[in-house]
Amino acid sequence: MCIASVAAARAVASPALDLPLVVFAAVYAVMIFGRAPGLALDRTGACVVGAAALLATGSIASAAAWQAIDFGTLGLLLGMMLVSAQFRGSGFYARVTERLAARPTSPERLLGELVAVVGALSALLTNDVVCVAIAPPLVDVCARRGLDPVPYLLALCGAANVGSAATLIGNPQNMLIGQAKALPFGGYLLDGGVPAVLGLIVVWWLLARAYRGRFARTLPRSPDGGAPFSRWQTAKGLAVLAALVAGLLASDVPREAQALAAGALLLVSRTTASRTLLGEVDGGLLLLFAGLFVCNAAFADAGHAAAAFAWLRDQGVDVGEPATLFAASVVGSNVVSNVPLTMLLLPATPHPLSGPILALATTLAGNLLLVGSIANLIVVEAATRLGVAPQGRGWASEHWRTGVPITLATLAVAAGWLWLRHGLLAG
Repeated sequence: MCIASVAAARAVASPALDLPLVVFAAVYAVMIFGRAPGLALDRTGACVVGAAALLATGSIASAAAWQAIDFGTLGLLLGMMLVSAQFRGSGFYARVTERLAARPTSPERLLGELVAVVGALSALLTNDVVCVAIAPPLVDVCARRGLDPVPYLLALCGAANVGSAATLIGNPQNMLIGQAKALPFGGYLLDGGVPAVLGLIVVWWLLARAYRGRFARTLPRSPDGGAPFSRWQTAKGLAVLAALVAGLLASDVPREAQALAAGALLLVSRTTASRTLLGEVDGGLLLLFAGLFVCNAAFADAGHAAAAFAWLRDQGVDVGEPATLFAASVVGSNVVSNVPLTMLLLPATPHPLSGPILALATTLAGNLLLVGSIANLIVVEAATRLGVAPQGRGWASEHWRTGVPITLATLAVAAGWLWLRHGLLAG
């Protein structure tokens, strides 16, 4: 993202050490490359170290740092992680995957059913968790049926990303956007639901065409043992999820309060220890959010964010304009990742419909590159652990072959829908 480049240039030019600028540039560099050169410091670690450095040097006051952290977003994310953990621990995801593959059907129809189910689950239970839970049993059922897992794993990636665009609880950046822009859950569903449904059709059609006649493959079974299926725990999770969705649609109670209440209700159990459910929470992601909030706040308080966006406007790039924001979201999501990009752009996007633009563009852009979405990396890591790889090429090039047309087509659908609903990208 050019804003990080501007920040780095200003840091070099400054005669005195400007720590908020240096920390911002360093943290976003790690966001781009995934790891600090010569260190085992990943994205989450960089955010924590950056925030700690700013606090320790007084570059941001403790009170200001606490105020910078959006606890509403963190609470919503934590609550949804607990709801998703309930389904994973109950064996629900594995049972759904096995039931899909149990019936005799064509490979193309199985692909379509997988895309539909994964898309629906990702819209309600966050895409990353769905990918973590479904990838291992999916590889196993493909091996049992003599099918190549690769197109089905790519379908899992594509459907998880596209399906999560439908709602404000489908992925972390949508949760952040919904909280920051105070978007109504049902109102956004009208903006995101149609592109998501049409996008899932695109995912199925392009993958079915790309692998037509090449679905068969013999692989040894490598089951990755998951939790046994519990009808009671699944029913409990479904009841809580249904109540939560109804509340999000109809209640004025803050979303984070509803999600935390749902998670707390699931923690109350006679058979499942609290630490088991809490162990499924991605604490690293919560820390990444908190650290980024602090680093971005220090950067903005020092006046650098306003200066960087003013410089971009002088170059003819105004992210406050809908079409420019859409394009910047697509490019930036594949450079610094969608969550940090969203945090960066939110303060500079006053347009009343910038929320749907950011949510759709940053999410759908995740299918462009293998590294464009954490969901993609989760699926590939699980496949590699189970000994599955594309025949004759690596995962990055195999994903690129279908990811590019999927991304371009789904982005076109989203842009067209927003234009039809709001005349947005035209004006």
